[in-house]
Amino acid sequence: MSAAGALALALPSAAQADWMEASSTHFVIYADESAKDVREFAEDLERFHSALEFLTRAQMEEPSPSNRVTIYVVGSERNVRKVFGDGSDYLAGFYIPRAGGSLAIVPQVGEGRRRLREPMIILLHEYAHHFFWSSSGFPLPRWMSEGGAEFYASASFGSDGTLSVGMPALHRAGELLQLEEVPVAELFDEDLYRANRGRGQDSFYGRSWLLYHYLQFSKERSGQLASYFRLLTSGVPSIEAANKAFGDMDQLERELDRYLRQRSMMSLKLQPEMLATGEIAVRPLRKGEAAMMPVRIRSKRGVTREQALELLVDAREVAAQYPEDPMVQAALAEAEFDAGNDAQAIAAADAALAADPGNVDAYVQKGYALFRTAEEAEDSAAAYNAAMRPFVALNRIENNHPLPLEYHYRGFLARGEEPSELAVQGLERAVELARFDLDLRMMLALQQVRDGEFEKARASLAPIAYHPHGGGMARSAQRLMERLEDTDHPVDSAELALLFAPEAEAEDGGGSGGGTGEE
Repeated sequence: MSAAGALALALPSAAQADWMEASSTHFVIYADESAKDVREFAEDLERFHSALEFLTRAQMEEPSPSNRVTIYVVGSERNVRKVFGDGSDYLAGFYIPRAGGSLAIVPQVGEGRRRLREPMIILLHEYAHHFFWSSSGFPLPRWMSEGGAEFYASASFGSDGTLSVGMPALHRAGELLQLEEVPVAELFDEDLYRANRGRGQDSFYGRSWLLYHYLQFSKERSGQLASYFRLLTSGVPSIEAANKAFGDMDQLERELDRYLRQRSMMSLKLQPEMLATGEIAVRPLRKGEAAMMPVRIRSKRGVTREQALELLVDAREVAAQYPEDPMVQAALAEAEFDAGNDAQAIAAADAALAADPGNVDAYVQKGYALFRTAEEAEDSAAAYNAAMRPFVALNRIENNHPLPLEYHYRGFLARGEEPSELAVQGLERAVELARFDLDLRMMLALQQVRDGEFEKARASLAPIAYHPHGGGMARSAQRLMERLEDTDHPVDSAELALLFAPEAEAEDGGGSGGGTGEE
């Protein structure tokens, strides 16, 4: 049985499904739920985004339509684990950041708004990361990144349009009470934490939330968290900044332990007039779109070669039933490309564009396939010029889509040419538009190294090196940053290759783009 077929057994069949799409400023949601529930879900997420802007005074550039976070609602935690694949025994939801294709997989939307269940908390936690990366990209210490995300994700949505954040993180209670305690000094000093930790579980997330919550609401320590952050942004190491901002670590530890034992905690309640949701459009999917949704979800998650070949059987079956549906044909193009069938992918993309000349997915898949075929072309210059045309057309439709900028740059590398100044500037702009994509940021850092712009390279590498889910890519970024300290001996291409040995891939689990933010 194919991967898509197995998923289709769990998801509603095409005949039963009543899939809805909700489209808002920052999110696109696909769910087999009622229009009312899907709209409320979109409103809650936009309200949460607005709360982040209101409370942090940070501004995230409005994303192009394709650079919004797309959320697929798959009906159950069992289906979430099935879509994720291996290593998902306890997974309740996950998020993957990618330029032009960030996505989240969650089980359902109608799950109560005052007492949020774990999947919604995970989604809000990861969106908080997405927001802070998109609005700043400054590499926060891990405790502050995770503690802040936990603080904002511990939320409650009122039926009257209010939103409370900074609620007690009850989902961390067991961790805080039962697992090994992480001292505050280890929260501030990542090297010390790693040196003292075994392979067992500890209370890092819970203690990070507790410390962040305490520093937000403690009258005695008012302003200290802001002072700590200012020191960080001026280049002071985390533990040194903590000693200057908070003083005696033992005293802070005692205060934190007392805070945990309190019978009640404060939270922030925002009134409806403080928040904005913007326009939200809800529509039912066409029959073909609904029938292709299981294939589309699995493709967007990312597939292996073997999975792609299995998935293609289902994609072709649905596409044969709905040959004139542009979304169906675009999804078929992606399935064909993943299976290695470039000519068929281009044909399916062309069919999608004939039905809908504005279909963004079709332009992307056609561009991917043309780029891959250009690798073997006799006239590589002509082939890569042709490969750029879908991305040029996409750029006209969405001027702030990061992929055309990325592939303009990639085209020079593929031809073995030095990227033009305009191409490098385009890559820099792509990183601005998708700061959360680690692959894109690493591409820019390596170009900056080759150009001898080591300070810029270090600035580009730092968010990767300290990314909590960066995996092998984070370790490679750390090695390169250390190497760049030796300014007397420039890094050459051969050494770069050694620094980026096999582990350098971000732990994404499939598809293109940056590392995961999975819980």
